[in-house]
Amino acid sequence: MAIQKGDKKVIKGWVMYDWANSVYNLVISSAIFPIFYDTVTTKMYKVKEKGALWENANEVTLAKGEEVMVDFFGLHIPNSALMSFVLSASFLIVSFSSPFLSGIADYRGNKKRFLQFFCYLGAASCMSLYFFTDLMRDGLLEVAMLSLFFASIGFWNSLVFYNSYLPEIAPKKDMDKISARGFSMGYIGSMVLLIICLVLIQVPIFDFFDDPATTKVETTMPVHYCFILVGLWWVGFSQFTYRVLPNTTSTRVKEKGYIWKGFKELKGVFAEFRKTRRLKRYLTSFFFFNTGVQTVMLMATFFAKKEIAWPVKDGKVDDSGLIIAILLIQLLGAAGAFVMSRLSGRIGNVKTLGISIVIWLGVCAAAFVIETPVQFYGLACAVGIVMGGVQALARSTYSKYLPETEDHASYFSFYDATEKIGIVTGTLFFGLMEIGFESIRYSVVSVAFFFIVGLVLLFRIPKNERSDLEGVYD
Repeated sequence: MAIQKGDKKVIKGWVMYDWANSVYNLVISSAIFPIFYDTVTTKMYKVKEKGALWENANEVTLAKGEEVMVDFFGLHIPNSALMSFVLSASFLIVSFSSPFLSGIADYRGNKKRFLQFFCYLGAASCMSLYFFTDLMRDGLLEVAMLSLFFASIGFWNSLVFYNSYLPEIAPKKDMDKISARGFSMGYIGSMVLLIICLVLIQVPIFDFFDDPATTKVETTMPVHYCFILVGLWWVGFSQFTYRVLPNTTSTRVKEKGYIWKGFKELKGVFAEFRKTRRLKRYLTSFFFFNTGVQTVMLMATFFAKKEIAWPVKDGKVDDSGLIIAILLIQLLGAAGAFVMSRLSGRIGNVKTLGISIVIWLGVCAAAFVIETPVQFYGLACAVGIVMGGVQALARSTYSKYLPETEDHASYFSFYDATEKIGIVTGTLFFGLMEIGFESIRYSVVSVAFFFIVGLVLLFRIPKNERSDLEGVYD
């Protein structure tokens, strides 16, 4: 079944997947699960190392600078390092699996099925995080971390097949606008669910979680119910996407041995890719500047917890302002995607990306000197504006550079693999800089290296390789 480019119904359905899946990126990756994970692993550390009872573990105080350690396959490692290792392993799996799977999807013309499979894998894994605490208390932390591992694989692999629809549904002149609309819907949708979760875990609205012996509404929703809401939201809203996207966009005759055929398909696409100077140079630039973007986004929470002078209430540091910063980033990210889309329509994609990268350089420099929550909120506003814009524009620019092809999933697997390898590279670089300089502030500044290299390479992309790329430079 062929897709008619510019079909408003199809475009609306495609955009809804951003609304559906972005709750993973916010609730699981950024806002709620990292805090939940740190809390329960810290309690378990106090139980094992300090002899505390689970119910009273929060009353035990750790020494300043004391690392919270966990046992994982016989290794005694910091809890933050474990999360980093698990996520990095999932990124590597995605990097190596997505090109092969996309070759099969392009050959068989069933990338919608791959999109659905990884969506359901990710959503089910998010919901299984409900059991995280119980598994950890039973000494099964290795099993509990599988939920995070497969949730990450489901999210990122689904994006390969989702993104690959963009050049099929959108005319070149509308790609920037439609890509920006998708990211904006993602930021808004994830923010809506985050607010719902925060209200439910902070305010006792329903009596569902109350002790039956009392008639008063006293108990708020336990945090682990949020993970079920994420999975239900992801699966539920993605149905709008699946209703309008076709099962197949391939005109090839299907033959047996599709795994080998898929591998040959990928090999052919890679050979074609190597001949495109413009696409190769753009992807090289994207590797560097997107590595900087993703590293800053992933490590911002750790930076804020360590370096910002949050107020102290009742003898404890009150860093709840982090949630305010996250909401600011989401809200401005939605607006930033549209602003950058409009700007690219006036001055071209490459120049707009260049402006975004320069602003990111300013963010790195400012992070070196800020100290107060108000300053951090200001920095969060700047991050929000350029974060949505650079992600949406990077995706649409790559779509514009693609040759005429049916192998969109294979081409986007290269894009996705580049992004994931960049994330692993960036986080490793960030950690080594922190160890070397013994300061996370120097780590943030050192990330500017990726932005500078990406900016230089961005303006070395040839301008005249193809004549049908109007709007990319002019």
